[in-house]
Amino acid sequence: MSEYNMVATLRVMPEGVDIDLGALKDRIIAATPTNMKVHAIQEQPIAFGLVALDTIVLTNDKDGGDLDPVRDAYYDLEGVSEVDVTDVGRIID
Repeated sequence: MSEYNMVATLRVMPEGVDIDLGALKDRIIAATPTNMKVHAIQEQPIAFGLVALDTIVLTNDKDGGDLDPVRDAYYDLEGVSEVDVTDVGRIID
């Protein structure tokens, strides 16, 4: 069985259009708790040049599947205005 059995998508909204998305992606990866893994970060155009980062995170439900630590870690990053969990699912082997 894999180390991860859950997948979650978190939408990270930058503070504005002038945020360096490459640097923000690097900060997201670095801020991810050690019991989780970033699988992918996808850019999603929102409006007027604003681009959200849909961050797909692998995790495990052995700790209850709590996503607050990762959401809080991303929210505390420089250049982030909002973080929302948009999807949660189980990984089927």
